[in-house]
Amino acid sequence: MVDTASRTETASPEASVPPVPGKAASAPVPAPPASARPSGPTVDVAALGRQLLGTWADIRLEARERAAKPDLQRIEGQTMAEHRQRVYEQLKILVEHGAVQKAFPKSLGGQDDHGGNIAAFEELVIADPSLQIKSGVQWGLFGAAVLHLGTQTHHERFLPAIMSLEVPGAFAMTETGHGSDVAAIGTTATYDEATQEFVINTPFRGAWKDYLGNAAVHGQDAVVFAQLITKGVNHGVHAFYVHLRDADGEFLPGVGGEDDGLKGGLNGIDNGRLHFTDVRVPRDYLLNRYGDVAPDGTYSSPIQSPGRRFFTMLGTLVQGRVSLDGASTAAAAMALTIAIRYGTQRRQFNGASETDEEVLLDYQRHQRRLLPKLATVYAQTFAHDEFLVKFDAVFSGKAASDEDREDLETIAAALKPLSTWHALETLQEAREACGGAGFLAENRLVGLRQDLDIYVTFEGDNNVLLQLVAKRLLTDYSKQFKEAGFGVLARYAVGQAADKALHGVGLRRLGQNLSDLGSTARSVTGLRDEQTQHELLADRVETMIAEIAGRLREARKLPKADAAAVFNRNQNELIEAARAHAELLQWEAFTRALGRTTDPGTKQVLTWVRDLFGLGLIEKHAAWYLINGRLSPQRAQAVTAYIDRLLERLRPYALDLVDAFGYTDEHLRAKIASGAEQARQDEARAYYAEQRRAGTLPVPEKKAKAKK
Repeated sequence: MVDTASRTETASPEASVPPVPGKAASAPVPAPPASARPSGPTVDVAALGRQLLGTWADIRLEARERAAKPDLQRIEGQTMAEHRQRVYEQLKILVEHGAVQKAFPKSLGGQDDHGGNIAAFEELVIADPSLQIKSGVQWGLFGAAVLHLGTQTHHERFLPAIMSLEVPGAFAMTETGHGSDVAAIGTTATYDEATQEFVINTPFRGAWKDYLGNAAVHGQDAVVFAQLITKGVNHGVHAFYVHLRDADGEFLPGVGGEDDGLKGGLNGIDNGRLHFTDVRVPRDYLLNRYGDVAPDGTYSSPIQSPGRRFFTMLGTLVQGRVSLDGASTAAAAMALTIAIRYGTQRRQFNGASETDEEVLLDYQRHQRRLLPKLATVYAQTFAHDEFLVKFDAVFSGKAASDEDREDLETIAAALKPLSTWHALETLQEAREACGGAGFLAENRLVGLRQDLDIYVTFEGDNNVLLQLVAKRLLTDYSKQFKEAGFGVLARYAVGQAADKALHGVGLRRLGQNLSDLGSTARSVTGLRDEQTQHELLADRVETMIAEIAGRLREARKLPKADAAAVFNRNQNELIEAARAHAELLQWEAFTRALGRTTDPGTKQVLTWVRDLFGLGLIEKHAAWYLINGRLSPQRAQAVTAYIDRLLERLRPYALDLVDAFGYTDEHLRAKIASGAEQARQDEARAYYAEQRRAGTLPVPEKKAKAKK
């Protein structure tokens, strides 16, 4: 166990925290100043690190060992062409290391390990986000589409070459004119009974497939999504296996395309556009797990409802959202590790001391900038592991009912937006917190920020995904009353009236004011209670959904255009309710992780981190709690006051909390997190100390004037 209290003033600035078992030694960590040393509980960094690694800990460690190797890492300053080629060659290294087979069938040399596959894939963001996403295109989208939408014949015919990278491929779903709205794509695949072929066309410019990884240079084949038309009937979106290029890399007849060129990030991926003019593919190139066409053109499907068939097909590809949630959380964790290590070394401005400047992390504002974001990363980490367990259960068949799949899709649509947004916010805040040093490419923060920018619209725009979550919440809400009799509805109406009386007239706030009696301490006692936090977070979700449902209920009786207008007027609140639901999921996952923490010191510190996360959410939404009568002004003020107190308590543990992520110098590759800043600071302090000892330090002008 690492005893952080044992770090002393005389400790070497290059002293390292003992390594977590199974990991490379961590970067040198300086001894914190006396004011920042914990006097209370200690954190078992090794045990906490193992807990953060989650269910597939050993697989993550193996993947991190690969990510620490220079031949898989990004070289800053390469041209786009050089970066693209390097990443393509790195895919071959992954194949050689046996790192890509986990999710594929054992019959083809895979491992049928869906959760382990995603866990390993997420860790590639440490090496280079371009490598992570390009490998995701090849095996997580192109290969996974064949695996999950095709049948045994397709698996045997196509997957071996996909797994070995003999056939690089693209995933051609998104169109220039239809991004998240997949159901409305314009590409068509019309069945020709005479030749038993599908004829694929992009009938207008907006139907071109766009933003596709592997499309500009490397892709030889693709899975193309198109409207399946046979006997004059459109059966909706289906997937087809299509050859794109010949052995010389030239487009085949009828296939054309363009290079998307330089992007805002991820320039190691050859994104491009594809279009098709009368491209013919055999009938059995239809990936027909959920829909098939007989030689005579007759369509059949095991799922009769076109809507349910469409969402079932898309649901098999949910792993993209799963992996983006995990990779974004990892990127934010790396950013905070860099910024917090730097913040414990970099000194600026004289504070209480007349001789020494203060380290940045001793300033309250610096703590406010970084530690709440650290608490959020912890919440996301625990929520993501539960999410990944759910994903593995669904895709392994252990829990593969329609309800299980719907739950998984809803969780994916809830968590992916929060983690991708938070990654961008954290990378920007970490960059600013590191000043000019954070802006240097060598310290990675700006590069990661550029690369992860696209994650917020990958696999669905975040706002669109949260709207899907809100619709599910409304559906679940309405189910409570679908079969309800008059008595149930009457009791609900009475409950709603009582709730309005309690909150609307301010009785709860009055009760809080009387209870607190002007004492911040009394206000805080209730807020740090686990049940109270849960009630406040859950109540916000339930109240928002109930209010929106009430407004939308009457819209069902209106003409379609008027009903759509009512829905649109409530869209913003729907998205906010979904976001509140996702935040609640993260808080609950964090709380369950606390229940599994056995070391007393670690549990105490983690409890403070969980409280910082939970109360931070309440502070962020304080206006809602005040307007709706859930908090009194006194208690709302107490939230902020207690957060400030938590920051002081957590400051001595900041290094422990980021060390537990387990990232080494080889992972971070940021000079400002390596101890170099500490060496510079020590050199400067030694210089001035020697001048003071020798009496050669010039007297400041103010002191010289005061002596006269």
